[in-house]
This record gives sequence, structure tokens and C-alpha cells, in this order.
Amino acid sequence: MQSLIIRFLDHLALSPAVWVRVLATRGSVPRDAGAWMAVFADGTVGTIGGGRLEQDAIAHAKVLLTDPGAARGQSYALGPSLGQCCGGHVSLGFEPVSAQDLARLRQDLQAEHQPVALFGGGHVGHALVQVFAHLPLDVHWIDSRDAPFPASVSANVRCEHSQPVQDAVATLAPGARVLIMSFSHAEDLDIVAACLLRQRARADLPFIGLIGSKTKWATFRQRLEARGFSAQELAHITSPIGLPGLRDKRPEVIAVSVAAQLMALPDGPRP
Repeated sequence: MQSLIIRFLDHLALSPAVWVRVLATRGSVPRDAGAWMAVFADGTVGTIGGGRLEQDAIAHAKVLLTDPGAARGQSYALGPSLGQCCGGHVSLGFEPVSAQDLARLRQDLQAEHQPVALFGGGHVGHALVQVFAHLPLDVHWIDSRDAPFPASVSANVRCEHSQPVQDAVATLAPGARVLIMSFSHAEDLDIVAACLLRQRARADLPFIGLIGSKTKWATFRQRLEARGFSAQELAHITSPIGLPGLRDKRPEVIAVSVAAQLMALPDGPRP
């Protein structure tokens, strides 16, 4: 998603476009409110779901590129008017934009991103960051080791070396979804404990996920209970993480599974 925004803004710096957004929906539709695409004279960036809806939206946007008086809003009944099997209703907004709108658009688009804190620069962490590059997330990637991070990361990822690693919990963005997968079980335990203390004080970490087996979590639960955490507090931890029933343990598969779990959370990032 971050790369999509960059493509849009880079192209907009050179030529004007019409920014097409899904404003409202009813019933079964290909994309939810907030989905967008940018239509340029020579192509498009993004998608509002494809099919006849997108074809008609592109055609109208190209009219607006040359005729500023054209309508800035359109409503589509997908079944009756477009013959799409979804059958729902979509309202689209069409906004002509140019290089002078870059600062506003960058702020608007970034505001839709949600924070994720990823503790651990191991194989699964690297795979997750590659998946997250395409999602509306701002990723705070943290490790205690000196050089766990790749030479370059996508624009929506910020890397931090923290020693001890759990100290970074205090600096996490409010509302961050936390994923814990460090190289050490001892570090994992300290990070979980720090997250629970922050949750006790501020209640602003809606998801705390710990990688590992049910046996690992059972051991952690006993140790955390010994540190004074209640059963109600421990219920806030999700472990194992990822979609249930998945047996493939390749880092890339785990990463896709965990990303899908985050996207399915209540008030999770808009696809």
C-alpha cells in the first residue's frame, strides 16, 4: 500500500489526475468505503474493485480530466446498471488533483495507516515486513541485536535498535497492534510483560500477539502469573498467532497468515 501511495504521488508530481474514491456502499460490493484509484491521462494507479464498475469510473474520470464541469459524484447499482453479480450499490467521488495537492494528499493517505509494532528481526519478521509493505500500516520494527535489519526497507517501516528491547514498549504509538517474535524466549517474556504493564496503565494496545506454540504460552502464563498479572490481563494476549489450523511453518506462510489475522481485527486497517 505504501508503494502504491508513492507511485500515485510521484506520478501526480508530473501530471494531473482524478482521484476516485469509494464514498459509501450498500450490500455486496467489490471494495469497501475508502478504497481508491487515481486516473491519469496515460493510465491508473490503484483499484476500486475492477470489472465494469472500474471501467465506467475510469471513463468518467477521463472526461473530468478535460471537462472540469463534469459531475464529481456517481452512484452505481451494480446489478441493474452494470450487470455485476455483486448486486450491491456503490457511491463514488471524483476529485481532480494536481501537484499543488501533494502535501494534502500525502497527509490524508498516511492518516489512514494504522500502527504495528513488530518485535524481532528473524526470518518471520523479515517475511512480515515484506507483506506489510503492501498494506495500510505504519510499522515500528524493533530488535535488541546490532544488525538484524536489511539494508533497505519500504517507506512505511521504521527500524529501531533497543537494548533492553522491552524499553521500546513505552514509545509505541497508541493503538499499535503488537507482534512479538524475538530471537529469545526470555526477551519475548519481558516484552509481553512490558506490554501488559502498559495495557494496565493506558489500555491502548488493542492486540498483543506472541509467536510460538500452545506449550510456550502455557509456560509464559505461569511465569506472568508469578509476576502478578491476572487471568483477565493475560486473556489480552493472543498466542499462538496467525490463522487457526495452519500447519505450514515456512516464514512466508506464517507472515501471510499473521497479516491476514491483523486485517481481520475489529477496526483493523482498511483493505
